[in-house]
Amino acid sequence: MTNVSSADELHVVFGTGPLGRAVMRELVVQGKRVRMINRSGKSEAQTNGVEFVASDAFDPQKVRTVTGGATVVYQCAQPAYQEWVTKFIPLQDSIASGVAANGAKLIVAENVYMYGEVDGPIREDLPYHATTRKGKVRAEMAEKLLAADKSGKLRVAIGRGSDYFGPGVLESSLGARAIYPALKGKNAVLLGNIDLAHTFTYIDDFGKALVVLGQHDEALGQAWHVPNAESLTQRELMTLFFEEIGAPPKMSGMGTLTMRFAGIFIPGAREMVEMMYEFEKPFIVDSSKFEHAFGIHATPTRRAIKNTLAWYREHPPK
Repeated sequence: MTNVSSADELHVVFGTGPLGRAVMRELVVQGKRVRMINRSGKSEAQTNGVEFVASDAFDPQKVRTVTGGATVVYQCAQPAYQEWVTKFIPLQDSIASGVAANGAKLIVAENVYMYGEVDGPIREDLPYHATTRKGKVRAEMAEKLLAADKSGKLRVAIGRGSDYFGPGVLESSLGARAIYPALKGKNAVLLGNIDLAHTFTYIDDFGKALVVLGQHDEALGQAWHVPNAESLTQRELMTLFFEEIGAPPKMSGMGTLTMRFAGIFIPGAREMVEMMYEFEKPFIVDSSKFEHAFGIHATPTRRAIKNTLAWYREHPPK
């Protein structure tokens, strides 16, 4: 059964980072009524017709208030990377509780940490074998959501993306450290072994996929890998960026030892060390389940690169 939302239905998005804004853009294109939730109620770039509301997502009653009357709620909020272990579960529990009280559908954005190290393509039917701290957090959160749906306490679907890139994405393995230098013809800094195939998710594909999940009741109670383009090596993908820029490719990969050293000074780098296994062997995420179910495929890589570079050019580093 497919539910087609009308323009007067309220869609609430928790988190105004790159993914939350990608969801917002898709909802605006579809003419939906959108409310964005963050701590300040402000946004650097306001969008006509979109409401920005300040709220504390750690308070279930406040979540219930700001999601009152919503048809679909999208959970794209997260704590700082170094605070995942202590804050992510309470944050999501609060959002789930508040949304459940209103009876809205909850669409939750996740990554693929919960599977742990996998030999071969990563599919939704694989067990959760994470051994890292952040992977275990992701597994616990996903299990809670699916159990709540099964028990009838919450209507939820999960959309999972790989490492992402695109407009607004700065803190990523294919973010500011790679693209800003490339735009100047300088060395792009990537992670790990850059000659291994690695799946990247284009941020606008992720946002569109979450909206699609919210429009289909048959998506509920399941996890879905959002559409991804063909997995290239980081060298191949970054070379396409340089071709679009019109500069000879220059790039290097930071290994685990370098990340450990950087972690002495940078909390985010320190937290990334345990996840470096993703960049030390082929890392392929299979999104065929979503593509077959909904007939939607990823944005062609070269178009995604053009869009990404256009955003970076419009937003030079501060």
